[in-house]
Amino acid sequence: MDQGPVALKPKLKYNEPKAQMDIMNPYDSISKNYCSDLYKASRRPSRVVRIGDVCIGGSYPILPQSMTTSATTDTQSTVDQIEKLFDVGCQLVRLTTPTMKDVENVPNIRAEMKRRSLSVPLVADVHFLPRVALAACDHFEKVRVNPGNFADKKVFEVKEYSEAEYAMEIERIAQSFVPIVRRAKENGVALRIGTNHGSLSDRIMNRFGDTPAGMVESAIEFIEIARAENFHDIVISMKSSNPLVMIQAYRLLVARMDQLDMDYPLHLGVTEAGEGQDGRIKSAMGIGSLLADGLGDTIRVSLTEDPHEEIPVARNLVESYPLPMRSEQNQNPNMWDPYVYQRRSVQELKLSEDISLGKTNTFRVVTAFEPSGAKIYASSTIQLDPEIESFSVPLSQAKDALHILPGSQKKATVFYRLSSDQGSHIDLESLVFDEISVQASRAWAQPEYAEKLIEQLRSRMLWIRVSHEEEISSAIEMAFAMEDRQKLGIEIFQHRMISLGRKVAVELEKRNLQVPIHLCYVGPKENQKEKDILMAASEMGSLLCDGIGDSVEIRTAHGFSFAHDVAFQILQAARLRMSKADYISCPSCGRTLFDLQTTTARIREKTKHLKGVKIAIMGCIVNGPGEMADADFGYVGSSPGKINLFVGKECVEKNIPQEIADQRLIDLIDQHGKWIAP
Repeated sequence: MDQGPVALKPKLKYNEPKAQMDIMNPYDSISKNYCSDLYKASRRPSRVVRIGDVCIGGSYPILPQSMTTSATTDTQSTVDQIEKLFDVGCQLVRLTTPTMKDVENVPNIRAEMKRRSLSVPLVADVHFLPRVALAACDHFEKVRVNPGNFADKKVFEVKEYSEAEYAMEIERIAQSFVPIVRRAKENGVALRIGTNHGSLSDRIMNRFGDTPAGMVESAIEFIEIARAENFHDIVISMKSSNPLVMIQAYRLLVARMDQLDMDYPLHLGVTEAGEGQDGRIKSAMGIGSLLADGLGDTIRVSLTEDPHEEIPVARNLVESYPLPMRSEQNQNPNMWDPYVYQRRSVQELKLSEDISLGKTNTFRVVTAFEPSGAKIYASSTIQLDPEIESFSVPLSQAKDALHILPGSQKKATVFYRLSSDQGSHIDLESLVFDEISVQASRAWAQPEYAEKLIEQLRSRMLWIRVSHEEEISSAIEMAFAMEDRQKLGIEIFQHRMISLGRKVAVELEKRNLQVPIHLCYVGPKENQKEKDILMAASEMGSLLCDGIGDSVEIRTAHGFSFAHDVAFQILQAARLRMSKADYISCPSCGRTLFDLQTTTARIREKTKHLKGVKIAIMGCIVNGPGEMADADFGYVGSSPGKINLFVGKECVEKNIPQEIADQRLIDLIDQHGKWIAP
């Protein structure tokens, strides 16, 4: 029921005039320490928010959740999905609630859930309509509000706001939001203030731009309204389809909340991550790297798959980072800006005639070449995949030159490995090689051997391997002792590499050693494929998003092709190297106007060969126009059976029948010079 104008409490923080510089850049005094310790992770403390019979935050376990894809007006389909989610351990289920009819059907859903003995709290996902959010507070345990489109607009309008005009906009939003806050408080309902990178309002875009800062301030404005009403049952999210933007936004949010003395729990997620291996890698890079720093209280992995497929992925991520609660603050100050990407400054290394590393050169992929588990022996012949630039083999298996088949399209650097149990027994002079990797602790523990090694490697590329923190000092000293550092690099060789990589980067910075860093994820032998995918993306992705690393490598028990593909996908997810087409596809919900799974698979099959082209496939317009800004082309549901096509954020064709929309998308790509024949 419409309650009319709201009588606001006096002296609201959100309505106080602010100095222009304070609004334009409220982060000047923000600490770079978004977590307590960069090297020893512990979980961020937060207040506890109760949602029905589950709790988020505090010392409660990190809670996996998901969302139904059916129309909420369809009772049986919705409860069928809730049951499947419940059976795989989902502890919180979100329902699409775009209209009053959806909210009004919730009692029917509850009745069917009770009949099936399904006990799980329900969350309403509301966009655009405050009156729907208000009604949802009477039927759900939690209501999600998107500050970017709640009582706000996004038409990409350019406008300069005066301080008075900006304050009036906040006042207007409060008139719509305060009744919901009060109803939620009265009913014991929690609120999620969920910012999406793709749906920031024009007001925020004009003041803060399409930035992590804009995402944070969009949420802070709504939090301040709720705090003025003494309402604190709040969970916050900062979602983006770009893992790097998502990571930066959550870090900045935590620092901003610390500055404002807020302790609300965090809901983590990479939105529109996509399907299959790509979706898992994007999600793990964003969610996993934050969990590794102790941030996050509940997570949702947004895959373009059936909802119950998301929960095992979420559980794998949570189980990978069991952290103790934080007890101390700021043990290791950050030496770089964690909110802005900047690649670490590295000297250029020429690995071969065609391949250079570091500086502004392409990020390189190294592959451990053991096809089908076979050993590589002297004078072996290898046919290289066109994408392979370098590969490594154990030195003990390559005591003669390897022969690369002339038909290969690219020359590759041969990267021999000198392991710790072979070091002092190999006659280096008898070998033909381009590069060699040596374990720092082994070499430096035997000064005579180290001196001989350095002497013999003067004209060759040397990678100093660091596998444990105890080896960092030896590696740095060995690197510093090298007269010619133009052929020198550090290799991080571990499956838990975030702390190790950060410490190496800091120590190199202290000694002004601008040598490249090679990241090599080494999967435990017992790991399943999916766990290795998630761990490699989390651990390597965190370092890459911090600008640490110049080449990457995956070493697992799952074969050459797996390692090769995952390494390239990790670089692509971090937006550091595009090696194939990239897809931004939402996970589907009750608003979706076509079958997202089959449509995404169909478009992917037709366009997957378009290297570097980014295509967004969106079921509706909630985040569509905004996410188009991060894509080259967009395919968005406009009404049942009809599609809108975008170039960037501009809609260029409207209401195309879906049966011809795929070809029209290809024609559009062709018109912009980005189509090539498969």
